[in-house]
Amino acid sequence: MNDDLSDLKAMMDDATPRPDAARRAENLALAQKNFENLQGSRQSARPTPATEAKGLWTGVKTMLNTLTSKGALTTTTALVACGFLFLTPQGQDLLSQNGGGEYLAGDLELTTTEARRDRTLGNDDVTDQVAVVPPSIAEGLIDATEEVAPAPAAPIITEPQRNPAAVNPKPSEFSGKTANATAEAAQDDQVVSSLSAGELDVAVAEEEASQPPATGLAQTTSDRRNATGPVQLHGNAAPQKEAPQSGAQVGAVISRVPDAIIQPAQPNTEAFPTEAPNDLKITSDEPVSTFSIDVDTAAYGVVRSSLSRGQLPPSQAIRIEEMINYFPYAYPAPDAGEAPFRPTISTFQTPWNVDTQLVHIALQGEMPALDDRPPLNLVFLIDTSGSMNDPAKLPLLKQSFRLMLNQLRPEDEVAIVEYAGSAGQVLAPTAASERTTILQAIQSLGAGGSTNGQGGLQQAYAVADMMKEDGQINRVILATDGDFNVGLSDPNALKDFIADKRDTGTYLSVLGFGRGNLDDATMQALAQNGNGTAAYIDTLSEAQKVLVDQLTGALFPIAGDVKVQVEFNPAQIAEYRLIGYETRALNREDFNNDKVDAGELGAGHSVTAIYEITPVGSPAQLSDPLRYAPNTVAASSDELGYVKLRYKAPGASISQLIETPIIGQSIPGTEANFAAAIAGFGQLLRDDSYLGDWGYDDVIALANANRGEDAFGYRTEAVQLMRLAQSLSR
Repeated sequence: MNDDLSDLKAMMDDATPRPDAARRAENLALAQKNFENLQGSRQSARPTPATEAKGLWTGVKTMLNTLTSKGALTTTTALVACGFLFLTPQGQDLLSQNGGGEYLAGDLELTTTEARRDRTLGNDDVTDQVAVVPPSIAEGLIDATEEVAPAPAAPIITEPQRNPAAVNPKPSEFSGKTANATAEAAQDDQVVSSLSAGELDVAVAEEEASQPPATGLAQTTSDRRNATGPVQLHGNAAPQKEAPQSGAQVGAVISRVPDAIIQPAQPNTEAFPTEAPNDLKITSDEPVSTFSIDVDTAAYGVVRSSLSRGQLPPSQAIRIEEMINYFPYAYPAPDAGEAPFRPTISTFQTPWNVDTQLVHIALQGEMPALDDRPPLNLVFLIDTSGSMNDPAKLPLLKQSFRLMLNQLRPEDEVAIVEYAGSAGQVLAPTAASERTTILQAIQSLGAGGSTNGQGGLQQAYAVADMMKEDGQINRVILATDGDFNVGLSDPNALKDFIADKRDTGTYLSVLGFGRGNLDDATMQALAQNGNGTAAYIDTLSEAQKVLVDQLTGALFPIAGDVKVQVEFNPAQIAEYRLIGYETRALNREDFNNDKVDAGELGAGHSVTAIYEITPVGSPAQLSDPLRYAPNTVAASSDELGYVKLRYKAPGASISQLIETPIIGQSIPGTEANFAAAIAGFGQLLRDDSYLGDWGYDDVIALANANRGEDAFGYRTEAVQLMRLAQSLSR
């Protein structure tokens, strides 16, 4: 070794402190004294900003900071370890477990303890669950450099153990250590997944079954059983590491991160109209069919909602005319100076039966100049009852109305009425330009209580009467799940109430939200008798369609009380059936009675009706011809039938008549073919007996081939729903 290295070694040797036997003995004595004192339950003062923590580990830390020699460190560490293992009950307990091996993760037991007040802020006692491990492991896992004060022992509430072989430490021996670890753990929060939610639920359930509720706890174990999701640790425990599957981290307070609250299954109280599908009619017995138009789209939304949830929709929820009329169609519009809508009638071969034909009746409404539209007075009647407390109900409703506000003009006015157990005005009539005020009122709504639908309707109409002015359009927009359980709950009584209010000039439209208790029958009764429309909103995209894209047609009627009457020629047509419109059927004599209410046609709206007809002599005829059928002039006519339409101009009381014959078969276009595909889809969902072997593969092919332009993807979505229904029906 050269001289430089020798000099350097000599300098390092001189700088290294020599072992101090006296100091070492003093430190060991102090450590042993502190250790023995900790075996009891000393009632020393808790560490505070004014009281420095002292104890066993303070001495150890001082010793480690003072002795820097490698030999000294090795020697003292070995002595402490040997003394711990052979001279203490904890060490002997550690050596005896599993033949001197490791503690099994499954031996860890959950116990409930009461957390101490925060030593700095003085907060109230907070109760949580802590993972308590055998003391030998707990002591070995505490960092030797961490300073822990001997705080007073926290009371331990020991619950029955799942594993009889598990070691259960005595509170008198180890409560001081448990309190120390808990006090240190209460400082911070950190998430760990060492204990699965399922394991914790099982432990809690078994422990609660045999242990009475403890008193003095801020929160009981049973309160936590409703929460699921990851487990959370509160404390300054060691940095998060991957823990054993059945283990728990030492010195940590376990609670739950709310993920999904497990609610008891609620009974399904949904109600739908009970009308049966239209029967096949024999033309010679009943040649005339009469019905009101229907521009509602709620049934399609319910069908989509059911299929998206992995369920086939209830058969009574399927109103085929609403499924067909959900889609926009490019039907020919009326020319200037003509009636407010134009009828287009075509006849073509039935896709599901080559021996029958479809009569396709299409009405296309005009789109007036929107710059000249009169001001709107809108009353938002919002259901805030307890049944609306669902993400798909009130929260979605708020988002939907937010989209709608962008379509209003500064001269329009908005008022808000809410109803639950009682009704009240949330927002007085306010100009649509005050967007912030309106949004704040909407966001302030909360769900709770029963459903006083009658009180809400009365309040909303009273507000609408105050807003009414000549030349303006007045509309109440009811947003609900239809669950009326206070006041008028019978659909017929609600129908009469709304019919009485209809003549005042204020119309009613209904928006349905949510499933489970959707009262579709009540919503239909309200919308049909309020001269409005009914739509079901299950997504924000549907709110965009209803309240943005089609808002003009929903709020601005161009024709009222629109009725359709079709007379079929018995010499040409043996049988017929109307596909859909079961809830819109009218008596034959109602067609010419202007006092009988019917549906409204909005600006730019289109309406479609489809009949399936059986020509005379067709092998598809299900009834036998009459032997003594009377001879009529119809035998010499080649007309298949005759269509008559009645409507009233807005505000008029006298109807006007439009007539057109049904001529022979033609080639259908894309619009008629797609409407036929939707008609077939609805019948498949209802499991109708008229389709024969025609199935989902056929309807999917027909719809796919006639999607047309489909700017917003509505028809593409319909094809996807058909495919989903096919899978669910297998």
